[in-house]
Amino acid sequence: MQSYLSVSGVKVTEKVIEKSRFITTSKHVEGDKQAKAFIAEISAKYSDATHNCYAYIPDSLGNFPRFSDDNEPQGTAGMPILEVIKNKKLFETAVVVTRYFGGVKLGAGGLVRAYSGSAAENLEASQKVLYENCAESFYTVGYTDVDAAIRFFSETGADVLNTDYANEVVFTVAVKKNVEDDFNKNLLNRLCGKVKIQKIKEYFYPFKI
Repeated sequence: MQSYLSVSGVKVTEKVIEKSRFITTSKHVEGDKQAKAFIAEISAKYSDATHNCYAYIPDSLGNFPRFSDDNEPQGTAGMPILEVIKNKKLFETAVVVTRYFGGVKLGAGGLVRAYSGSAAENLEASQKVLYENCAESFYTVGYTDVDAAIRFFSETGADVLNTDYANEVVFTVAVKKNVEDDFNKNLLNRLCGKVKIQKIKEYFYPFKI
């Protein structure tokens, strides 16, 4: 499975164009069912809006993209939003652009610019993650080496998923698979061998970028 980019969590942005209010909401989704549930949630939240236009790519391969103009002129909303998602090379990503009409008609070109621009600004501001194959392991150290271990994890961009303080301290850490061997070797060197490493599993994980 190849690595891929997506967004993390939910991002909401807002702008006013020619008196119309555009509220853009983006979210990471996994599969068509999650994407549809997200769109239904936003449409219900802004049920009094003039339009809730959307686009999404529900998987990690770019399959089954969907979009809707929600009664805007055909081709002026959903497709421009989808093109922004594609141009930013994002997957498992859904975007809804909500419009409250302000009384000024934008024309077809103006609508395309408004919807694509709203989506682009939102996705630019969102937290991006890179899904990559990771190795999750337990790293067990004594209390005297806790600070050094934490500094090492921070410096190397590893994600500490959990910390268990008992007789010793056990860190559960996700590391990119392609750097796992060097990561473990360098940590052993940093702590003069005073760390126990127990690999748990491998899976795809969203590393922040």
